[in-house]
Amino acid sequence: MARILIVEDDQATAEEIAEILTLENYACEVTDNGITAIGLLEVSRFDLIVLDWSIRGQSGLAVLEQFRKAGGATPILMLTGRNQISDKEQGFDAGADDYLTKPFHIKELRARVKALLRRGREIVDDKIIHRHIVLDIPSQRVFVDDQEIQLMAREFALLELLLKNKEHIYSLDALVSSVWASDENVTHDAVRQCVARVRKKVDREGQPSIITTMAGQGYKVER
Repeated sequence: MARILIVEDDQATAEEIAEILTLENYACEVTDNGITAIGLLEVSRFDLIVLDWSIRGQSGLAVLEQFRKAGGATPILMLTGRNQISDKEQGFDAGADDYLTKPFHIKELRARVKALLRRGREIVDDKIIHRHIVLDIPSQRVFVDDQEIQLMAREFALLELLLKNKEHIYSLDALVSSVWASDENVTHDAVRQCVARVRKKVDREGQPSIITTMAGQGYKVER
């Protein structure tokens, strides 16, 4: 049974979402507070997060950014009354997987939840499966086309971060902060060299790289 965290400050909306999703046989936990949500995400594993932008304690956007920075890969559906393209861009740039503007039809919410849960099944039993690559997180082992390859610790951490947060563009500074957090002297060239080594080890010859370079922005893994 999929576990869903609903973070919504409007009680009526939260109850309606929880009721509909419970009828779909999902186990739902509800909070209206961003700080509480962060605490729940630190101690519990969810299959999906339905996250309102405007909540008490800490904004939904701040919760999203903090969760992704910590390496959280759970699919996130943002809910908000903001309907400007710039707002949506901000949400997607922070790591949201989908975006639903209020007011919304409950059938559309249900459909998007199902789609995100299907997408989230790429991460199974602490393994990340993407195309021809399998990352076994507990053992730090990597398989390409069913053949084990060797990645150094930094290379594994970089690939794991990008695979967990597909479509999120990581700047060089963001990668330094996330992957080399304990090394204040790491250079941008060192990050580029690490990306190059990972590509050489995991890419298939003659095919586009798993890691996409976004000119002037950084790197990402596409879905």
